[in-house]
Amino acid sequence: MVHRLTWFEPQRGDELLREFFITALIDMSASLTLQDCQGKYICITTLPPRWFLPAGAVPTDETIFGPDIGARLAELKAGLSKAGERAELEIEPGDDTFFEFRCRLIEMSNGKLHLVTIVMDRTEDRRRERLLRALLREVSHRSKNLLAIIQSIASQTARYSGTLEMFLAKFRGRLHALSQSQDLITDSSWRGAYFRDLVQQQVDRYVQDNVDLVRATGENILLSPNASLHIGLALHELIVNAVSHGDFIARRKPIEVSCMRVEGEKGPEIVILWREPLGKADSEAEDALRTSRFGSTVLERVVPTSVNGSAVHTMEAGEVLYELRFPLEIED
Repeated sequence: MVHRLTWFEPQRGDELLREFFITALIDMSASLTLQDCQGKYICITTLPPRWFLPAGAVPTDETIFGPDIGARLAELKAGLSKAGERAELEIEPGDDTFFEFRCRLIEMSNGKLHLVTIVMDRTEDRRRERLLRALLREVSHRSKNLLAIIQSIASQTARYSGTLEMFLAKFRGRLHALSQSQDLITDSSWRGAYFRDLVQQQVDRYVQDNVDLVRATGENILLSPNASLHIGLALHELIVNAVSHGDFIARRKPIEVSCMRVEGEKGPEIVILWREPLGKADSEAEDALRTSRFGSTVLERVVPTSVNGSAVHTMEAGEVLYELRFPLEIED
């Protein structure tokens, strides 16, 4: 017997109920067939368009679904012998579609066994599963890259930090800059981050009350995820140096940072240029300033190497100049 409660008003009539159930099955992308214990089809509803019953043909698994699927269904159904037994079969016809057949043997009110088969179109579910797996692989890949970057930053920071306190201060700042850039990349669905957004992040953190003293010009290029992480790190390093050792705020002399696309010897390149004005200082003060600012492994090695580019970091003619040049990554 069918144990689950089904209730309806008898006076509504069979025609209304048929319309209701067929519409519901269509909305569910489901098909339903009913066979007696000898395998004779009694009812077929809303089959997918790919399967149909030829005119004048007697409905069987083979005439409806073809010889291959029909044989598999017949074998599956033959294994059911008692009421309540069920079996499932997954079918991939070969045209990027996917169907699930659910067969169940039930006992009707007259005591006879009948076979109910539900055919579910799972094509969209399967596509979503494939997309989710691809996304998980991408997350895993990017996580490994991010961990490698963090490991590199930690190693280089430790190498050039004289004390634990110095290491922690530098490492935390660099890690925070990395996380901010990662937020921009995530918000763009991993397409990357725009140059001016990367600049704005660092300006908002370190010179929030003097945002007009850092001017971003040139093209607002969408940088690749890898370039975004490392350019964000370079901008962090530059602005921390400017705030810690420079006098641009006191002198109200703006820093200019630009981004442009140029044609290099091997193809399109991106050039990022940082120009920071300096006040006049005697030779001893200038040497101290140079020592405190330069020798930055992050700016001169880590960042350019990570983007397959080159960097120039100098202090001359009353200004700090940092130029980073690297190939433009073309996203497919």
